[in-house]
Amino acid sequence: MTTLTENPHAAEFVVSEAEGTRSREKITLLSGQNLKAGAVLGKVTVGAASAAAAAGNTGNGAMGAITVSAGAKAGAYQLVIIEPATDAGKFTVEDPDGVVIGTGAVAAAFSAGGLAFTLADGGTDFVAGDRIVITVAAGSGKYKEYNPGNADGSQTPAGVLRDAVDASSADMPGVAYVRDCEVNGAELQWFTGATDNQKATGKAGLAQLGIIPR
Repeated sequence: MTTLTENPHAAEFVVSEAEGTRSREKITLLSGQNLKAGAVLGKVTVGAASAAAAAGNTGNGAMGAITVSAGAKAGAYQLVIIEPATDAGKFTVEDPDGVVIGTGAVAAAFSAGGLAFTLADGGTDFVAGDRIVITVAAGSGKYKEYNPGNADGSQTPAGVLRDAVDASSADMPGVAYVRDCEVNGAELQWFTGATDNQKATGKAGLAQLGIIPR
């Protein structure tokens, strides 16, 4: 006898929602996703990073490849030389909100606040006040499966998919609950391999949006 598996129905996980459609938003599900109703979603809010030397710099050291990871913010970071030295020097890095995320050294690997890079020494040493602007692009704003291991913003819960969407081959439209509703926690759909602790963290993140698992 053939065994049939019934997938979750649209919104069957919803216990209650705000009047009208206030709890819902139209979304775009990122290509490569094939998700069921009730899938916990994250939103892509951070993109790639680039760097440019400020006009008037004395030093000509070059920025290497920049890796963006969890904790990075979209916007302009400021790398400022504070202690110049021959073939070396120290710098601070401020995030787009003006908060210092760390201190680093020329020609040494730096990693803090979601950014990792090496600022190489150049033929002309940096002087105090020389500045490199590191710009982290805003993400696409599209949605994908929530996973705390992601680094593009989708490591933070951003909603729950109302109905199944197959975006295996291309971006696809969908609808998600993004605020002010109650959901059956036992019917939420999680990424493969999600642990109980990761699910608990995800549910806590949903609760911060006003999506309350029961």
